[in-house]
Amino acid sequence: MLEGFCAGWSNPLTSAELYQVLSNSYKIALAKDKGKIVGFVHAISDKVKFAFIPMLEVLPEYQNIGIGKKLMENLLEQLKDIDNIDLICDKELQPYYEKLGMIKYTGMVIRK
Repeated sequence: MLEGFCAGWSNPLTSAELYQVLSNSYKIALAKDKGKIVGFVHAISDKVKFAFIPMLEVLPEYQNIGIGKKLMENLLEQLKDIDNIDLICDKELQPYYEKLGMIKYTGMVIRK
């Protein structure tokens, strides 16, 4: 049920890897259409003060119709008791997340 995600990635995750990622997450939100998963977002957390949102994914044919926004709203509601929620995104996506109440911040990463 997790086929077709990570479109445009140079090294996309397999369905099995996505299943493992979601299974090991603290909180997840899923979007379904006729029983098919068409989008997801997830968070990892210490369950006290900090949460990180690694991925928001919507199948290409379901993008630009508000699914990602609804997924994020659902996940942020699930995380409402966590004080610090972090997310790293490409610069061109920052306005999208600002509309959801997030602010620009500086961070560091290692990407392989």
